[in-house]
Amino acid sequence: MKAEQAKQLADNALADLTAALEQGQSDNLTAYLAAMGRFHQYSWGNVLLILSQKPDATRIAGFNAWKRFNRFVKKGEKGIVIIAPMLIKPKEERQEEEKSILRFKAVYVFDVGQTDGEPLPEFARVGGNPNGHTERLKSLIAAKSIQLEYAESLGGAHGRSHGGRIEVLSALPPAEEFSVLAHELAHEILHKGDRRKETSKTVRETEAEAVAFVVCQAIGLETNTAASDYIRLYDGDKDTLAESLDNIQQTAAEIIAAIIHAEPTE
Repeated sequence: MKAEQAKQLADNALADLTAALEQGQSDNLTAYLAAMGRFHQYSWGNVLLILSQKPDATRIAGFNAWKRFNRFVKKGEKGIVIIAPMLIKPKEERQEEEKSILRFKAVYVFDVGQTDGEPLPEFARVGGNPNGHTERLKSLIAAKSIQLEYAESLGGAHGRSHGGRIEVLSALPPAEEFSVLAHELAHEILHKGDRRKETSKTVRETEAEAVAFVVCQAIGLETNTAASDYIRLYDGDKDTLAESLDNIQQTAAEIIAAIIHAEPTE
């Protein structure tokens, strides 16, 4: 595809994304954040304990906490042991002032995959069929001397960029795999070297997701509210997007021009 055509596609898609960000949080994102806010935040030590027992764990809660989500632990499931603090009051009668003593005990939690019941609110997802464009995107990644690897677990993330190496979660649906690849490639192009130090996490995630959104729209995927929700999750908004338009447009146009050059292969 010619550079001018790719630029026009990028401009049109960025106008759509700006409009979506102006509308604020989607109902889907509001419900998702409300649910996630009710999950416990575990210490780093407990995270290591969880991953050592269940490396593919994503969302963790106790037996009764899952019941509040109208989900129930499946029969026969083995709990994941973590360490929980508890305060104990001493019984010595001679002690004038009761002072609580901090102690720790082992408790059991369960991953969402160990439960059944009502579905949890889901983050918006990209849908559709990439129709062979994924292989072209992989070829572009290889042409830039970026190593691509797939992993069974990335600690809850779908993809990671390491500077010359991209990791993607295995077994993602085709449309999500394409979107994640585009997102991580954008990080590789835009956020390595000195520029990484000059930008905030909000800016970097806004730019990468906006590039993915533009590229996904260019090949006809159903983007829904996935990009605008993701950007808002990192505190980005239309002003953040506006400040980065040139970088987003140039990067997206480069990718589009490279992967849309003929009829896609099956």
